[in-house]
Amino acid sequence: MKKLYFFLWFCVLANFVFAQKKSLRQAEYHYSYQEYSLAIPFYEAYINEEPKLEKIVDASYKLGICYLQTAHKGKALPHLEFVYEYAPKHHKNLTYYLAQTYHFLHNWDKAEKFYQIAMSESEFAKDIPKHLQECKYGREYTKDPSRVVIENLGDILNSPYPEYVPVISEDEKIMLFTARRPNTTGGGKDYDQEYFEDIYISEHINGKWTEPKNLPRPINGNSHDACIALSPDGTKLFVYKTGSGKEKMGDIYISEKQSEGWTEPKSMGNKINTKYREPSISITHDGNTVYFSSDRPGGFGGLDIYKSTKNEKGEWGEPINLGSTINTPYDEDAPFIHNETTLYFSSQGHSSMGGYDIFVSELKDGKWTTPLNMGFPINTADDDIYFVVSADNKRGYFSSGRAGGLGDKDLYVTYLPERNLEYVKVDKNTQIPDKQVAINIPTPQTPTQEEKKFITILKGTIRDAKTKERLSAAITLYDLRDNHLEEEMTSEEKTGKYETIVPADKHFLISVDKEGYMFHSEEFTVPPQPKDKNQEIIVDIDLVKIEKGAKIKLKVFYDFDKDFLRQESVVELEKLVAFLQRYPKVKVEISGHTDAIGTEAKNQGLSERRAQSVVRYLVEKGIDPKRLVAKGYGELRPIAPNDTDEGRQLNRRTECEIISVN
Repeated sequence: MKKLYFFLWFCVLANFVFAQKKSLRQAEYHYSYQEYSLAIPFYEAYINEEPKLEKIVDASYKLGICYLQTAHKGKALPHLEFVYEYAPKHHKNLTYYLAQTYHFLHNWDKAEKFYQIAMSESEFAKDIPKHLQECKYGREYTKDPSRVVIENLGDILNSPYPEYVPVISEDEKIMLFTARRPNTTGGGKDYDQEYFEDIYISEHINGKWTEPKNLPRPINGNSHDACIALSPDGTKLFVYKTGSGKEKMGDIYISEKQSEGWTEPKSMGNKINTKYREPSISITHDGNTVYFSSDRPGGFGGLDIYKSTKNEKGEWGEPINLGSTINTPYDEDAPFIHNETTLYFSSQGHSSMGGYDIFVSELKDGKWTTPLNMGFPINTADDDIYFVVSADNKRGYFSSGRAGGLGDKDLYVTYLPERNLEYVKVDKNTQIPDKQVAINIPTPQTPTQEEKKFITILKGTIRDAKTKERLSAAITLYDLRDNHLEEEMTSEEKTGKYETIVPADKHFLISVDKEGYMFHSEEFTVPPQPKDKNQEIIVDIDLVKIEKGAKIKLKVFYDFDKDFLRQESVVELEKLVAFLQRYPKVKVEISGHTDAIGTEAKNQGLSERRAQSVVRYLVEKGIDPKRLVAKGYGELRPIAPNDTDEGRQLNRRTECEIISVN
């Protein structure tokens, strides 16, 4: 009998070892062919199965590199940090990839630190001076963000698959975009098993986007099909199609909308298309001029932006390079011409904070002005590209792989403020970012002296939740309309009190931080300013010490009956990211809770998905998933009666509880 047990144990062990080796072999195979997304699950499986740390160092290093090639770059951080801690000399490029990861996560100090180390040991040393400059710009942009509201367009338009290149009709009733989804026409896949691109269309009806549908043939075919522009009147669709033959890199085609549908796309001819790559285009309102990108010889770097105008015969004329004001030694792509004189485009050069940033330039006296970076949060250290603006200049649509999305690249809308837009300009001599007004939009009239006469005062006390001891703590105040930092202050050391003047008729988030305590946030709305008196808003906050079982309610926001995190949640989520980075041994449970409206099963599922949304954001920001637990409790743990609106609102919550501090 003992022999039988030994034999069975040996078989199980042998099978386990075989499975380990198989996972590693498959991971290495995909990695060697740069099929990074395919290698990830096999590296993950091997690392989870192998108990000896010394055996997973190389796999962890390569897994980090794999994540850096995806939209989930933050997931590289725990793996690369482990390698650096366990075997800091494992590979000459380790510090470079660590710097890249911190760069993508906007951790400018650590990015600069590791870029400096990598300068003397990495094979990518020649690229590092530019990255250090990007960090310099990024620090300025994130320190003073643009006052704009950005929203993910939600799970109707976005999916776990990549969505990008949104184009809109002039009335904003139609949107077309490119996506790689399982229902792609022909069902084809690339070498990395991503689906071929198809063009999808959605309509804006009664304030909502309809379920997108991929356009039928002849627009979508069995190969890659990507929409890149729509004429303002919505009758001409510009399509990018991959070329045939070794030298054809991809060309621009045009299709016209007729009563029976879209016509067969036709090439724009050899003035626009070459044997090189022409991936993007935009057309003026009168239809006589196009701006497009191309990497044809004779440019300033990689992709450059060109202009072509129709001649008397209606044929496209010889393209003209827009020159060194617009084009750089790096890539410029995705031009969008607005009102004939304002050019939006994306660039990896100029004052980019990393990857493609969105820039704007104006045509004045026949010359383009110095391109201005649209700043954070429109731009991030990752690729932000394909920016198009509504006819009234109130909304911009673009695609981005930023954290908090539904999957890969997602579609976003930004609501541009109705005032002078400020962008960061860089002095070419000093390389110091400076402020400059780029687009003049009428500024709202200033209040009269009568309206300024009275003020709103925000005040309160910060205390220890258990002892009630008065605490000195760092306080930040955010305007939730656009996540703008309104003010920073510190409560008094002896009294724990704080006081400041705030604008009336706004929705704020106040967040309090103190070493050794969990951060705490409260949202509140300031009523309109009374015309005959001052008003006071009192917000007292008790802080909970860091220990097992400590719990806070997260101020995160979702649409009704949805699990997608709204943009207003970013401030709180970034606070949580910073907290977990500051205390790397803390493990937390993120729990979702609902009220009792609806079925128990539906509420349970919704609470689980909401908790998972928060955890997904944290992981994308580089937090080790082993430190996070997502749980949904549905309606099982109410903190108030469910028979009033107030009680139900209290019960709809997302909490963060410390489950381990070691």
